[in-house]
Amino acid sequence: MFKPIFQITPTTAQALMRIEAVKQHLLDLPLNVAARRRLQETAKLLSTHYSTMIEGNRLTLKEAKEVVKNNQHFPGRERDEQEVLGYYNALDTIESWVKPDLKITETHVQRLHALVMSRKRTGIKPTPYRDGQNVIRDSQSGGIVYLPPEAKDVPKLMDELVAWIEATKKELPCPIRAGVTHYQLATIHPYFDGNGRTARLLTTLILYVGGYDLNGFYSLEEYYGRNLAGYYRALAIGPSHNYYMGRAEADISMWVEYFCLGVAEAFENVFNAAKSQRDIKKGTQSLLRKLDARQRRALNLFQKNEIITARDVAKLFSLKPRTARLLCQKWIELGFISIVDPAKKSRKYRLNEKYEDLVQK
Repeated sequence: MFKPIFQITPTTAQALMRIEAVKQHLLDLPLNVAARRRLQETAKLLSTHYSTMIEGNRLTLKEAKEVVKNNQHFPGRERDEQEVLGYYNALDTIESWVKPDLKITETHVQRLHALVMSRKRTGIKPTPYRDGQNVIRDSQSGGIVYLPPEAKDVPKLMDELVAWIEATKKELPCPIRAGVTHYQLATIHPYFDGNGRTARLLTTLILYVGGYDLNGFYSLEEYYGRNLAGYYRALAIGPSHNYYMGRAEADISMWVEYFCLGVAEAFENVFNAAKSQRDIKKGTQSLLRKLDARQRRALNLFQKNEIITARDVAKLFSLKPRTARLLCQKWIELGFISIVDPAKKSRKYRLNEKYEDLVQK
């Protein structure tokens, strides 16, 4: 049975208290649907960008957003695009899995890995573990940084890790369980590639299932990515680079401390961002005055639906279909709405982001 060695240091204990305080404060903070959606989308993009950047992805945050939102292509960076789409799709999948009684299995781990290694959202088969030895080397010197366990030991180690995740649900705080899992999956290194991204996604899944999702507002990956040296230093624990010569029995108290501090910082950052989003409402009246009568009335369409069609506009104003399409085209040019689905027969529209706070949901 996997039995990690660590102590809850005073710093870790303080970080856990900060996490719980922010968790409660955010629950008490009133936010409209538009603000929630904006925070969720920002966090997902930040998580995608920083997690792939850690692995050497060359796309900027802005470019990653273009790939995800507009299927933008950057010649010569096809692999970078795939990594971004894979991670973003994996985060979407995690959201669809989450429920309080979810039992995390090895299949979840293998499906997360399959997603990060593909551009597709569906039809993905769980990836089997590696069947050979892998070695982590320094990119500059070529020297061995870490020698993971042999392939024959991986299935047993992964089975023990997943069993530990479930067995400690009531024994340990969720952030600690998530942090230990991140460390151990990176230690086992069950795949030839994609281990870091899979570890970070599994961490997110554990936090979300444990009730520490904060509505999907935060990005722990940003914490790692902004100080990569600290991230790698915290993970590099043990007297040897060989799994069988100390890594497996290493005291990981400092990693657990580092991880919990990161969760606390990420939570506090998102709480401050949420308060800022709430305060945006104060400036919406001047924005509303810039809209004409039809635009103001059209806001009612977005009360119930995030996406609308020209047919909805025609029905609202009793217009002919062609007139409604021309009106929608005018609104696009004015920056009031934007196209979601460009198909001529089923063209769909979304309210532009700066107007979302005018919609009460």
